[in-house]
Amino acid sequence: MAATDKSVKRTLQLAPLSEEHHEGLLLVWRIYQGLKKNTEPGRIKDYILWYWENHIKPHFYQEEKILLPYLPAQHELGLRMHSEHERIKQMIMSLDDQSGKEIFVDLANFIEEHINFEEQELYAYLEQVLSKDQLDMISLQLAEHPIPASEWQDEFWKRVK
Repeated sequence: MAATDKSVKRTLQLAPLSEEHHEGLLLVWRIYQGLKKNTEPGRIKDYILWYWENHIKPHFYQEEKILLPYLPAQHELGLRMHSEHERIKQMIMSLDDQSGKEIFVDLANFIEEHINFEEQELYAYLEQVLSKDQLDMISLQLAEHPIPASEWQDEFWKRVK
């Protein structure tokens, strides 16, 4: 995992999405920690599938249903976002208990690259072109569709069973 400290100051309205991205980077870190500790692939896979249902899927919903309508149809940034969401979903849905290290590394790398793209390009673009009223509307819509709070119990990234 490449160390990327390209912190971007987000507008208050898009800050919740950036906070979710921070959580996504923790997912990447946890995958790498699990691999370093030689955690059984099934434990890592189970966590990723749980994370998909509880965090990534609702986050993708927010971006695709709330942010995407603010981009012109067929805008390259929107197309890329949607395409990368589909790739992440396919990568996650293809995981099984026999998935090898390379598959987890590829997934973690791609998630990190995707988050960097959204933070540095997509969100930055939206902050430049949208009015304060539009950003406020996005904020209200995000508040109507929050990511549910839930905890994962098997902290394989801290210890091995």
